[in-house]
Amino acid sequence: MHPQMTQLQTATRRHFLQQTSAGLGGVALASLLSDGAVAASKPVDPLASKKPHFPAKVKQVIYLHLTGSPPHLDLFDYKPELVKHSDKACPNEFLEGKRFAFTSGVPKLMGTPRKFEQCGDGGIWLSDAIPHLQTVADELCVIRSMTTDQFNHAPAELLLYTGSPRSGRPSMGTWVTYGLGTENANLPGFVVLISSGVQPNGGSKSFGSGFLPSVYQGVQCRSKGDPVLYASDPAGMNRDLRRLSLDALSELNQLQAEELGHPETLTRIAQYELAFRMQISVPEVMNINDEPQHVIDSYGAKPGESSFANNCLLARRLVENGVRYVQLFDWGWDFHGTGEGTGLTSGLTNKCATMDKPVAALITDLKRRGLFEETLIVLGGEFGRTPFREGRTANSKVLGRDHYPDCYSMVLAGGGIKGGTMHGESDEFGFGIARDKVHVHDLQATILHLLGFDHERLTFRFQGRDYRLTDVHGEVVDGVLA
Repeated sequence: MHPQMTQLQTATRRHFLQQTSAGLGGVALASLLSDGAVAASKPVDPLASKKPHFPAKVKQVIYLHLTGSPPHLDLFDYKPELVKHSDKACPNEFLEGKRFAFTSGVPKLMGTPRKFEQCGDGGIWLSDAIPHLQTVADELCVIRSMTTDQFNHAPAELLLYTGSPRSGRPSMGTWVTYGLGTENANLPGFVVLISSGVQPNGGSKSFGSGFLPSVYQGVQCRSKGDPVLYASDPAGMNRDLRRLSLDALSELNQLQAEELGHPETLTRIAQYELAFRMQISVPEVMNINDEPQHVIDSYGAKPGESSFANNCLLARRLVENGVRYVQLFDWGWDFHGTGEGTGLTSGLTNKCATMDKPVAALITDLKRRGLFEETLIVLGGEFGRTPFREGRTANSKVLGRDHYPDCYSMVLAGGGIKGGTMHGESDEFGFGIARDKVHVHDLQATILHLLGFDHERLTFRFQGRDYRLTDVHGEVVDGVLA
């Protein structure tokens, strides 16, 4: 048939009724249900609070990401055998078939220069670089058998947070907000705080929404200056005038939503409304000057500055006000030893001083306020560090370690977690997993489980396929659960 005739045929009433999914019956049914159809067309708040699959152990997550990945063998995983064999050539069996970011040839084994001791009733091994965390050891679960598939920063970080080493997937915080919504309509469900002035290695993709509606993406807030960029009223526009403008925009967007049915249009409406409400609520929550001085001092925070300590205190204030997922990124944990600042002695001491006290204070503060049992705290990087010297510093006095994906440590604390324990074990030199391997997908599944989700059922259909955070992998790590 000629293309013009085909086009004319599709314009006839008979053809239209034939091609309607249920024909005249569908039209009649729509007429009978017209009242319900009108009600259903009203916009639904995508951030409304939702119930998980089953009763949750925790209500919110504070994820503390040490960007660059800390040297776990000098903080959480004590290897006395490695200390004994320090400066000896690394056995070939540990190098064969392996690639490293900055090391080639045969490197020298390197035991930790730090002092370790067993802390708390559980006897967790912790380094002298983290003396404040030693005081809360009985609240910590140290996973010493983490493993990942990536040994470069950005792919490893994306795999950890989105389930894929390539950009384009929704981040963990996005999945949580998509599944649970928010408890406070005046605040985002997912807030991101960045210290050290550097974005995460995966960029905004580490807290982006991917193919999920963008209303669920992380909202980056600042602890210095305006908490949220562009949320303030423009020059010459007061709050009443902005309300009128938003009402007009909302009407236009609603007309477009009814005509085209695109989910991002409803997202746009919700984001405009959230931004308007945030103008009042966010500055109030982000003002740590309201805190008693002894609380500020316990974190080592300094109002008006941008620091990890300030962000830890802000994280407590945010979860206290109903934010579901708070993500902290702190750059500066890439301890190659190419300079004194990234060495395992004074460099690690100085960097840990910016993290150790605030994290211990956060745990203590949450306990004091009755929030610890309903909050999950996660602390760690995107991969581990090698049990041998970094290749570029083989003859240096400064000690450092290369990237290492096969084996590393993470720390969990809070509701549903078995405190005062060490889960899993690496081998005597720290090259591989000896017991109870935990892949990053298993960690993701466990976090979702604590929030009340079956990770296999928290899905979103995109391009003809159901996607999930854990991709096609992941098992809940029962050994860390209380």
